[in-house]
Amino acid sequence: MAQRPRPPRGAVPDSTPLRERRGPGSLAPLGALAAGFGFVSLSLAQPATPAAEPALPQVTVKGASEQQGKDTVRATTTSIGKGQQELRDVPQSVTVVTERLLDDRNLDTLKDALKTTAGITFQAAEGGEEDIRLRGFSLQSTGDIFIDGVRDPAFYDRDSFNWDRLELLRGSASMLFGRGSTGGAANQVSKQPMLMNQNEIAVTLGNAGYLRAVGDFNVKTGENAAFRLTGMLNTADNHGAPIDKYGLAPTYRWGIGTGDEFTVGLYHLYNKNGVHYGHPWLNNTIIPGLDGRVYYGMASDYNKSGATFATLGHVHRFRDGAQWQTTLRVGEYFRDLRASAIRFAPAAAQPGGVAVTAATFGPGTVLRRSGGNGVQLKNQDMAVAYLQSDYTGKFQALGIEHAVTTGADLAIESKRVNGLRQGSPVLTKPDITAGNPEDGAWVDESLRVLTKTSDFDAKGLGVYFQDLAQVAEHWKLLAGLRWDRFGGDYKTYSAQNANLGAVTASRSRTDSVWSKRFGVLYQPTPTQSYHLSYGTSFNTSGDTYSLDVRGANTPPERSRNVELGAKLDWLDNRFTTRLALFHATKYNERNTDPLIADAYLLSGKRHAAGFEMDLAGRITPAWEVFGSYTWIPSANIDNAPAGSLEAQDTRPGLTPRHSGSIWSTYRLTQKWRVGGGLNARSSDKPVGTAAPIVAPKFMTADLMAEYVEGPLAFKLNLFNVSDEIYADQLYRGHYIPGKPRTLQLTTAYKF
Repeated sequence: MAQRPRPPRGAVPDSTPLRERRGPGSLAPLGALAAGFGFVSLSLAQPATPAAEPALPQVTVKGASEQQGKDTVRATTTSIGKGQQELRDVPQSVTVVTERLLDDRNLDTLKDALKTTAGITFQAAEGGEEDIRLRGFSLQSTGDIFIDGVRDPAFYDRDSFNWDRLELLRGSASMLFGRGSTGGAANQVSKQPMLMNQNEIAVTLGNAGYLRAVGDFNVKTGENAAFRLTGMLNTADNHGAPIDKYGLAPTYRWGIGTGDEFTVGLYHLYNKNGVHYGHPWLNNTIIPGLDGRVYYGMASDYNKSGATFATLGHVHRFRDGAQWQTTLRVGEYFRDLRASAIRFAPAAAQPGGVAVTAATFGPGTVLRRSGGNGVQLKNQDMAVAYLQSDYTGKFQALGIEHAVTTGADLAIESKRVNGLRQGSPVLTKPDITAGNPEDGAWVDESLRVLTKTSDFDAKGLGVYFQDLAQVAEHWKLLAGLRWDRFGGDYKTYSAQNANLGAVTASRSRTDSVWSKRFGVLYQPTPTQSYHLSYGTSFNTSGDTYSLDVRGANTPPERSRNVELGAKLDWLDNRFTTRLALFHATKYNERNTDPLIADAYLLSGKRHAAGFEMDLAGRITPAWEVFGSYTWIPSANIDNAPAGSLEAQDTRPGLTPRHSGSIWSTYRLTQKWRVGGGLNARSSDKPVGTAAPIVAPKFMTADLMAEYVEGPLAFKLNLFNVSDEIYADQLYRGHYIPGKPRTLQLTTAYKF
């Protein structure tokens, strides 16, 4: 699949793509630094002599995680906790969306996949970017999303074409990952080359002009080497907000199953999608009868984004079963959003000069498109270099078996933001009426003149140590400690022609923070595991790669999570139940005091407490179920000064009491399999609004039927069977509706 060049994105040199602006050698210092550390660690990982450390026997079969994820919705292992672990040994809730579930439900994006798990909500934010909440706390795109355990920090539309599975760790996780991780962490696990020849092509057709083609080609190239190539092409008119994206991910792996295993891979994803900015609230709720097919944005609105990164990995396996894994990643990301926020026009512009209400709303209602002055314009680039090195091993000391995980990670990140230059034209966006959606109105976005308005250069270092000790026959204790140092330099630049590019502000901040994790595990049988855990997390002022005057002088926010849970296996280990009671608290949240101009008050406090349950596995050999449910009866802003975004003693937004998803399939014959599922959420509200806005509760149903004939498989998916109208993503001024009734047919061929 040929890679298309990225089109120019601006009219002046300052707005050109990062890779073009900096030149091919611009990342050389970062790459050389990281590569230097990487090769040192690789060389240190080699055995001193062949006799001292012989190579392990070669393994010629797929790993258990790859097999189980392809054939079932049940997972027994995870890599989200640094190294491969049994889920029963993780004293914290983890939900795994396996490849089987991704395929069954046609989950093409990160948002789609997360919606099959409970406790997840989405803030509509700036054009539907991935602003995710878990248990009511932020799961930031800039700090809490990972690919193979390495931070994936940018704003872009993530696709599932190269996933083996998606892992969701719930609760505080800074001991594992550093800054962020208040709500948890999401880890995208990439497909890896395997020692077999296996290829698959799948094409999906659907309404709204939907076409998606995915290829997955795996070739064994040697006794212990293999090459894998995945690719994706996806287009659709999507009811006026088009999809147009492609991706490519080649990976070569050698030394598979031996003492020294190496991986080198490249990932490239390019999106040129439309952007559905949402509908305005009407009488503090959704507009009755207005579903997701209705698009009021401009034909010229778009959301271009993408990621390109290279990864080099090395695993050294010691004879005693320990291993040392080192990963180096260098990458670049970009985002260019041009959107229209939709609001009701003032009463004077409405029919009869009457303000819009539920009674007056109709085909003639006038909607105003804002964004002509660049308010809904987001143009930014990011370059990163990450180096991680982790050791996992077991040893005996004083009659106690210890499973130790320790390591260090280094991050070098640079973000640049472009804005409108003085004199850039205001692009007039015409009003539209409710009865005339998708009017084809268009403005020439290339007329906008951009210039650099800010940049942020950050460096982060983290060192951690964790020990899981078998202190008695059925008891294990876990203790972990991590130290992070994160600092950034932030500058803003003038967009005025008279002093274009002059530095208008320069701020910096560096924080050093400790994070803790403790847990007790009781495992009376191989099928039962009970845990009690405590973990902390922190958020620095520079988490989002910017610093205002107050943030530059404010220490990190902190949070903690306490959880009591169980993982139980049933039905001859075919079925797993996860249960958890949790209490999460952010106890020094930033708040603004109008009398203090140069710092935030760390006086805020909020909490969320509730119950979670996951079900996954086969009830019978033919009947398979995956379910996820969260109940949060207690959530409150415990302390907030007057004027805060969310008032004290109120329930925080994006924290519904009930949310859940269930999916079940049944194999009727060797060739036929059918399935269905439900997604549901109780009523909710956006973050920070004085008006009593309420997004009504909803439940949607999906159906699936699959027929397999030799290497061919045909699968029919019907989403939102009843064409339910609901608010999927919420913001103070608007909501983004959920997917309407959608039909898709997938044809897959394996060879």
